[in-house]
Amino acid sequence: MNTHKATTINLFSLKTPNMKAFHMTWMAFFLCFFGWFGIAPLMVMVRDELHLTKGEIGNIMIASVSITIFARILIGYLCDRVGPRIMYAALLILGAFPVMLIGLSNDYTSFLLFRLTIGVIGASFVVTQFHTSAMFAPNIIGTANAVTAGWGNLGGGVTQLVMPLIFAGFVGLGYSNSESWRLAMVVPGIALLIMGILYFLYTTDTPEGNLADLKKKDPNFTLKKKQSQVSFAEIFKDYRVWVLAFCYGACFGIEITIDNIAALYFKDKFNLSLEAAGLIAASFGMMNLFARALGGMLSDKIGNTKGLNGRVLVLGACILLEGIGILIFSNMEVLVFSVISMIGFALFVKMSNGATYAVVPFVNKNAVGSVAGIVGAGGNIGAVLMGFLFKSESLTYNDAFSIIGYCVLGIAVLAFTIRFVTSTEKKQVEFTAVESLA
Repeated sequence: MNTHKATTINLFSLKTPNMKAFHMTWMAFFLCFFGWFGIAPLMVMVRDELHLTKGEIGNIMIASVSITIFARILIGYLCDRVGPRIMYAALLILGAFPVMLIGLSNDYTSFLLFRLTIGVIGASFVVTQFHTSAMFAPNIIGTANAVTAGWGNLGGGVTQLVMPLIFAGFVGLGYSNSESWRLAMVVPGIALLIMGILYFLYTTDTPEGNLADLKKKDPNFTLKKKQSQVSFAEIFKDYRVWVLAFCYGACFGIEITIDNIAALYFKDKFNLSLEAAGLIAASFGMMNLFARALGGMLSDKIGNTKGLNGRVLVLGACILLEGIGILIFSNMEVLVFSVISMIGFALFVKMSNGATYAVVPFVNKNAVGSVAGIVGAGGNIGAVLMGFLFKSESLTYNDAFSIIGYCVLGIAVLAFTIRFVTSTEKKQVEFTAVESLA
């Protein structure tokens, strides 16, 4: 079948279905992050009103990221059967309701259940990568996936800045603090609803049209390329898959953990206002504007001269520098140095995200989706494990960051153990498409 996948990215065009999907995917992913972590910068108010303990806040953090592990597997399965257009629209519209309704929480249990349900929105990454993979050719698909993922992740930073301002706006209108945080969460919910409708109306599953229409013409049509059969046992036995899962847990896991805890951390440690703490927390997420793509681009550049093992060196170096940065951050007691060190390690967190998925497609070209799925789940599992550190009553937040820093250093050493044999590398280097479903 003749396809019309884009071979370039024209950022200022919406004329083609490829570029419509490009912009709609990152904007949808951005708003999903806004809904997913919208409550995070307002947790100070929630904690005081619902009288939450440190352990309960930790459980809420874990709930927000744990359900995503299972949701990603299900959403990836459904994307191939109903198409990314319908899947994303449904996820956006259905996900909007728990975001808006979390304001009905009146105790720890009800809040925890709403936070757990909202975590399903995190599966939007699957649809984002699936849709761009269907729209862009191998020579540009890696960049397309990195940019849409990175710009979407910006939502995790912007929400830290915007949600306290929305909260303050409702307070300024005369509402109480209790009413204001509840009303503030309606805003991202409405945005998700609107985006869901727009996504359904203005995107197509492929450059050629929607899946349902294409299946009418060809009953055997599928959005996935047919690949040689590879058993899950073969994938599970490849140590590189699990090392990459650890790597993604050490970078993306860190990212969504910081999105959850940063505003609360700076508010309590340095006695800042909600708005000031949100602004500082936002600087962490704003690094996604360029840093994730930078990691992928650096890996491509080194890979072109040093081969696949060169990509491994980039990944290991990024994670190593990330770990060092986290350890420095964990020892900062002065606000300005704490902020500087956070931004420093944030750069390497985002670069590590991009560098990880610059290696993933080359592990097994006949099972890219399966490998990417395991690695992607590793990111959320990492966040879950870190959540247990932050809920511990015997550890301060600085202690937790210090432990995480040492763990990241250990994972950096693991990353350097990934190897590609010369014969495999020669074949794999020809396979440049990043067809991830993570």
